Amino acid sequence: MRPRVNVAEPVLSEVEETLALDFELVDSPAGADGIVAMLTVRVDDAFLDAAGAQLRVVANYAVGVDNIDLDAARRHGVVVTNTPDVLTKATAELAIALVLALLRRVAEGDRFVRSAEPWRFSLEFMLGKGLDGKALLVVGPGRIGREVGRLAEAFGARVSYAGRGDDLDALLAEADVVSINCPSTPETRHLFDAPRLTRMKPSAVLVNTARGPIVDEPALVEALRTGVIAGAALDVYEREPEVEDGLRALDNVVLTPHLGSATRETRVAMGMLCVEGLRAVLLEDRIPANAVVVP
Repeated sequence: MRPRVNVAEPVLSEVEETLALDFELVDSPAGADGIVAMLTVRVDDAFLDAAGAQLRVVANYAVGVDNIDLDAARRHGVVVTNTPDVLTKATAELAIALVLALLRRVAEGDRFVRSAEPWRFSLEFMLGKGLDGKALLVVGPGRIGREVGRLAEAFGARVSYAGRGDDLDALLAEADVVSINCPSTPETRHLFDAPRLTRMKPSAVLVNTARGPIVDEPALVEALRTGVIAGAALDVYEREPEVEDGLRALDNVVLTPHLGSATRETRVAMGMLCVEGLRAVLLEDRIPANAVVVP
C-alpha cells in the first residue's frame, strides 16, 4: 500500500499531481502517514492525537512554523519540515514593493484616481519620498531579511540589521524605513508595541511581511493616527484574515492579503519541497535536509 497523505488545504495542480504519483491522497488527517499543513492549520497535541500514532511527518507549506507546536511534534515522534530558501526572493521583492508604495504614495494615488475627483498636474501635488539615501533597518537578518537589504541597497538605501542581542531601540531611532523580517515567536510577539513605536522617527515608515503578531495592531493604528510614525505597510495580520478596522480607514497605510510568496513559481517550489520531505520520511526512511523537528 502507498503511504496515505492528507493535504490540509487545496494546493496548486502541479503539486497535487506530483503528490498523487507516490501517495494515496486522503480527505482527513485521521489515519494519515503524512500531512501537508498550511499556515492556517494549527498543529498541536489535539491535532496530532486525532491524526493517530501512525503519523510520521508534517510538511508545512511555509517557511515559518509558528502554526505548529514543535514540542508537541517531538512528543508524538513526528518529523516537521518547512520550505526555506525558495520563497526568499519573492517575499523580499514584496517587502521592497511595499516600501516603495508607501514612500511614493502609490496606493493612495490609485485610490485618488479611482475616486474620479478632479485633478491636474502640479509640482506640489501628492509629493512622496525616494528610497535613495534613506536608512533602512531590517529587523531579522535571516535569508529574507538579507535579501531585502540587498534589494534596498540597489535603490541607494543605507541598510543596517537588527538581530538578537542588538540594541533595537537605538537602531530604530536612526531608521527612515523599518522592515520586519523576523520569525514569530513568544519573544517577538508585539515586539512593535506602543513604547517601541515611539522609538521610531515621526517621519519613518514600518513594513511587515513576516508575521502579524509581531506588531500590536491597535497600537500601530494609534501611532499612525497621531503622527508617532508616518506610515505602515502590512502583508500579514495578527488575527489573519481579520484586519484591524482602524487600518482600513487610514491613507498612510498600504494593505495586502499575505502575498509574500505569492508567485506561481514560488508556490510550486514550496509544494515540491513538501513533496521531497514526505518522500524522504515515508518512502526513503530518512530525515530530509529541511526538517525543523527531528524526533
